[in-house]
Amino acid sequence: MAELAATEPTAPARLDNVSRRGLLGGAGALVLALSLRGPARADETQTAEQKAHKFGADGMPHGWRDDPRIFIAIAPDGTVTVTNHRSEMGQGVRTSVALTVADELEADWPRVKIAQAWGDETRFGNQDTDGSRSLRHFFQHFRHAGAAARQMLVQAAAKQWGVPASEVTAENHTLTHAKSGRRLGYGDVAAAAAELPVPTDVTLKDPKNFRYIGTGKIGLIDNRDITTGRAVYGADTKLDGMLCAVVARPPVYGGTVKAYDDSQAKTVAGVVKIFKIDGGAIPSEFMPLGGVAVVAKNTWAALKARDALKITWDDGPNAGYDTDAFRKELEAAARKPGKVVRAQGDVDGAMAKAKTKVTAEYFVPHLVQAPMEPPAAIARVKDGACEVWASTQGPQAANDRLMKALNLPADKVRVNVTLLGGGFGRKSKPDYVVEAALCSRAVGGAPVKLTWTREDDIHNGYFHTISVEHLEAGLDDRGMPVAWLHRSAAPTIGSIFAPDPKHELPFELGMGLVNTPFALPNVRMENPEAAAHVRIGWFRSVSNIPHAFAIQSFVAELAHAAGRDPKEYLLALIGPDRKIDPAEIGDVWNYGEDPKRYPIDTGRLRGVIETAAKGAGWGRQLPKGRGLGVAGHYSFVTYTAVAAEVEVDDKGQVKVQAIDIAVDCGPQVNPERIRSQMEGAVVMGMGLALTSEITFKGGRAQQNNFDGYEIIRIDAAPKIVRVHLVPTGAYDGPLGGVGEPGVPPVAPAIANAVFAATGRRVRQLPIRDQLSA
Repeated sequence: MAELAATEPTAPARLDNVSRRGLLGGAGALVLALSLRGPARADETQTAEQKAHKFGADGMPHGWRDDPRIFIAIAPDGTVTVTNHRSEMGQGVRTSVALTVADELEADWPRVKIAQAWGDETRFGNQDTDGSRSLRHFFQHFRHAGAAARQMLVQAAAKQWGVPASEVTAENHTLTHAKSGRRLGYGDVAAAAAELPVPTDVTLKDPKNFRYIGTGKIGLIDNRDITTGRAVYGADTKLDGMLCAVVARPPVYGGTVKAYDDSQAKTVAGVVKIFKIDGGAIPSEFMPLGGVAVVAKNTWAALKARDALKITWDDGPNAGYDTDAFRKELEAAARKPGKVVRAQGDVDGAMAKAKTKVTAEYFVPHLVQAPMEPPAAIARVKDGACEVWASTQGPQAANDRLMKALNLPADKVRVNVTLLGGGFGRKSKPDYVVEAALCSRAVGGAPVKLTWTREDDIHNGYFHTISVEHLEAGLDDRGMPVAWLHRSAAPTIGSIFAPDPKHELPFELGMGLVNTPFALPNVRMENPEAAAHVRIGWFRSVSNIPHAFAIQSFVAELAHAAGRDPKEYLLALIGPDRKIDPAEIGDVWNYGEDPKRYPIDTGRLRGVIETAAKGAGWGRQLPKGRGLGVAGHYSFVTYTAVAAEVEVDDKGQVKVQAIDIAVDCGPQVNPERIRSQMEGAVVMGMGLALTSEITFKGGRAQQNNFDGYEIIRIDAAPKIVRVHLVPTGAYDGPLGGVGEPGVPPVAPAIANAVFAATGRRVRQLPIRDQLSA
């Protein structure tokens, strides 16, 4: 068996969107399309509220589809091409998909290539890359695909040699008949294998024989192209005769164009067309906001012309939105009874009898995803058809909205997926893709690249919700809670799909609120009303952010009130190891997963907390001005915990010295990518904790670029980030998510460490200069 290559595999200079003809690579190729039944269809598992808001069981429009199609192609020269049906935005899904197939196929890694699927729900199933689901839902399917292809190759070789298939082995791209010493390459029998029926009963490899899965030895398959500048992102795509466009959008959500004067804008050299885009309807869903589009021969000319436009806006119903005033509204709502979403025992009675009562409120502001590559799409609408190239997390969502906007049938729309320079949920919403298509149609079908600037991204994005979390606990004479009340007041993502919903949807409530797994006798969770005044959208880990920040901070406050160590107090609240049916504690969603396969396992939660704390040296003496904080959280059916060591100087500035993050995501398919995701989650979580915030005045976002909406700079990153991978489960068992679960415990761990260092509580994010006052 050849050893793994020590260097990165050479990936194609350009990852083209695939077609069946392209995959065949000429005569004599094996193309395998497996029909594998996936999770239940969305309409079989939707609640009435989800159906009312057109949400699937996984919290995305249309849910997922069963029968995902997995394509494997083996060319006559033996090259294996694996088609990836999910979007690559730095999480490494293309690598993980390819190594999974390659391992079961017994392919030689340097001879494996990856191709990116276009948007096609019928062929590929749900391609929405959100919710940390790509491997969670498709790992076993990809294993079966690779094993089936291997079995077909073995059968073809056995038939050619006239021997039983049981006497033929496949190893490292080679088929061998040991008794006769005969050998064949995969390409030698690809044509014959293609004529065989696809087996439905396949034998998967014993995990002890894995060469790639779980080893952490496979580097990012796109790494060479990315580091040498050959990788093609949405903003890099170029077509012959391509024009460029930008849009002046309403500065207030729901606003419209009353009038505009484009006389000066038309004088800018290179301007081709200026026209109005309709919009302003609430709820906006994934459609454009409207405004005035400028199409020019280059982006610079389009930007200069946009600057020269004179637009009179009707700011609409959200003209008075002010986040400072709205925070007070949320606080008032959170201090009064709200819709009960979980009730257990007698909270009021136990609270009245408690020896001590502790109350605290926590605030998380609006956030914006701010991927390094702002939204970008290229569209060509010509001859009754539309083709786009876009950095999108949801090609099928884009396909659907293009059909709606252009009044085209499904077979006349094609969405090609490029690499994404980050996504974090923003690029699930294809408003920018539709804008590009409208611009192309307006100029008679020429291809048009539509670009969002950083300012566009920050002003007109889909924002993470603003939140006030109100918690009360009644403590007994040991300092342990006998009553727990939590009210969460936050506008819902459902507000972009339905007019004026006032309560969070089940999937938001199931993100660390109703499924809080503490061993408490009396619990009540409430969800007061909260209206939305901006576009609320997905943001990495979504509602887990405010819920984890509030709950894990409050636990540390209770520990202090009880005079106990915060880590030990947290473990005592979690209680003994047990497996909880999420539905029994009010979570009817459970991340769209079967609660029998995915119960909440408190032992695993305890395990990551203990691992992170041990890694940080919990309990050791620290110099003055330094402190340790810990937080744990369950999200996307994965368990994570963070122990943070911070230093607060005499000016109140916070410096994170070290982070230990532990993750238990079940079977680990690609440990290298898990570590990278956790490291990235630490940095992003630090930004939410320390610097990032979007505020509104007069309905307008007050931040413009990274000078106002601060993300963590490189000099603020911790010197030490230790990632602890906690192995749990066999490879035939359920996987957890990886992309999002690392974020939620970061901010509360830092806030708790600040208290340990200074004795001052942090109850609102970001910390910024709170400690310097």
